[in-house]
Amino acid sequence: MALPSFSGRHPAYHCGHTTPIVSVSTAGQVAPKPTATSTTASTINVADKVYKTDKWFNTPKNVLAAASRKLHLQQDHPICITRQIIQGVFPEPSFTYYNDLHPVVSVHENFDSLGFPADHPGRSRSDTYYINDSTLLRTHTSAHEAAIFEANKSNGFLISADVYRRDEVDRSHYPVFHQMEGARFWDRSQVAGGDIAAAVWADVEALPKHNIQVEDPNPPFHSQRNPMQTAHHSPAEAEAIAAHLKRSLELMVVEIFTRAKAAAARRDAAYKDEPLRVRWVEAYFPFTSPSWELEVYYGGDWLEVLGCGVTQQSLYINAHQPQKLGWAFGIGLDRIAMLLFNIPDIRLFWSKDARFLSQFAGVSEHLESLMPFVPFSKHPECYKDVSFWLRSSSSAGGNLAGNVHDFHENDLMEIVRSIAGDIVEDVKLIDEFTHPKTGRRSMCYRINYRSWERTLTNQETNEVHLEVQKALVQNLGVEIR
Repeated sequence: MALPSFSGRHPAYHCGHTTPIVSVSTAGQVAPKPTATSTTASTINVADKVYKTDKWFNTPKNVLAAASRKLHLQQDHPICITRQIIQGVFPEPSFTYYNDLHPVVSVHENFDSLGFPADHPGRSRSDTYYINDSTLLRTHTSAHEAAIFEANKSNGFLISADVYRRDEVDRSHYPVFHQMEGARFWDRSQVAGGDIAAAVWADVEALPKHNIQVEDPNPPFHSQRNPMQTAHHSPAEAEAIAAHLKRSLELMVVEIFTRAKAAAARRDAAYKDEPLRVRWVEAYFPFTSPSWELEVYYGGDWLEVLGCGVTQQSLYINAHQPQKLGWAFGIGLDRIAMLLFNIPDIRLFWSKDARFLSQFAGVSEHLESLMPFVPFSKHPECYKDVSFWLRSSSSAGGNLAGNVHDFHENDLMEIVRSIAGDIVEDVKLIDEFTHPKTGRRSMCYRINYRSWERTLTNQETNEVHLEVQKALVQNLGVEIR
């Protein structure tokens, strides 16, 4: 379910390890690793599968390298531990787990099967990493949804996976992150008298109870603000499914944040607990109706945790399961792990530094030993500005002064990240203006170079920054000021 990505089982649960296996070849020979704009490789190997590349290929080497790391399966990694905790709320065999699905999917799987229009911005090369014109690195776990619905293995499923999007550079965004989505459904042909509402309410009663404060002032559906699917569901069915969904996700939040509070208390004897509060907010998502966001009051603020809703019946129909109906949710594992472990920068998840990884040793098998992250360093930041003129229409072959409207900030972010890697903490637009006479547009970005693992030298950052400037000129056609 393509919902916002903001976003334990028992102690013996084990997360498997993976080995990086990314390589690039041309006619069987080792070729230079691809850059953000490279189109020279004729084939590329991603997670032990070979794909042909073409002019759509835009996946840089740092993203290709990350495609085989699968942090959500690495024992004792915060992302894996977070996945374990959530899975524990949705036990087998009612739920089937899909945790090792290949990251390369087809355009049909990622967009067409989910009803994305042909002009949706998510399809653009500025937003998405393509291998070729028909395959890409999945942008959401929902790319596997149709196949899983059609496989029909159980009454529910959880998908966890690494997903890929070109995005801004800051402490909460990374080109590779992790999503989990879950779904639960009921089959009209398999319940007594086809009475789905009665069957769902019976399952609601079987769920565990909790004692947290829940704010839910709105009705289960509203004809204008949050409509039910009148062509497919009765009001009683929509209400019952909503109740089961909300209770299930409230239990998940209780599990996550109870563990977070216990970890904070173990770390800090002066920690002051506060009652857990959640609230349901009406929302809109293309794959559910009615829909909600779940927010949690934690650390003195309301935090958006996940999106969810009653699954659009078209998804079941397209998967040849028209007799089913149910709910789905989507959650960002990185965001939850940052909250759970008090991790301040998303880049840390990709660190191989023992000072980071050793803090979580043994937690996968003993979830009760979970502790917040303790920063091992805070190295000085190093700001560098880059100012440039965008290409004018005359320089692009036009006849009039002005700017070519093909600049996309994600392309700049991708170039910075592909050159500087994880030594960039954030990139921000700090100034822009249009020349009153020529109509040319100028932009200035501030790049903050700072590693979590070591102090960067001024010479090192100057050299990297020069390479960034060269790459911006070469790939975006800008004129450095």
